[in-house]
Amino acid sequence: MDKETMSTNFGLSRTLKKTGSLPSRTVRIVILGQAAVGKTAMAVRFITRRFIGEYDPTLETIYRHEMSIGGDVVHFEILDTAGQEEDALLIEEKIKWGDGFVIVYSVTDRCSFDEVMRLCFLVNHIHSSSGARKCSPEPPPIVIVANKKDLEFDRMVSTEDGEGLSQGLKLPFHEISVRDGWEETAAVFSVLYGDVIQQT
Repeated sequence: MDKETMSTNFGLSRTLKKTGSLPSRTVRIVILGQAAVGKTAMAVRFITRRFIGEYDPTLETIYRHEMSIGGDVVHFEILDTAGQEEDALLIEEKIKWGDGFVIVYSVTDRCSFDEVMRLCFLVNHIHSSSGARKCSPEPPPIVIVANKKDLEFDRMVSTEDGEGLSQGLKLPFHEISVRDGWEETAAVFSVLYGDVIQQT
């Protein structure tokens, strides 16, 4: 699998993953959430099937990855954000860029859970503006992900809390362990892809 690096509109590092086949659909995914909730680990797990636990939390990367879903060859562009947004215009630009959004919190960090509702509101508000990549009367596709369910002894957010929040927001919810499994990580992107193409 070839790999190359190029600059992006955000001034970030972009990692390109190629499978040698032309994609039939392109979907842009933005992963949001506080620092250290597992956003980068999730993106890398999905693309490489490997789990790597240590990353520089200040780096932001766009990954490209192709895979088959339901007979379609899907070209994912995944923006892994740093989780420490100080520039409101920069986060707005990233949200306008995306077609779908994964909002991640850690079950071991109550503050990251409390941030989910604000991020959902921010995505909905910005993406409904005239400057969004796909201005639609429908809310943009969002999936809420509770990560680190393997750290049960450190848990601070119950499964019921996550389910209640997602039901209140009427959004899909996945409680996963990026460390323990590729399949449940891949399921998040598969569900989000389905939601995105329903709006196209």
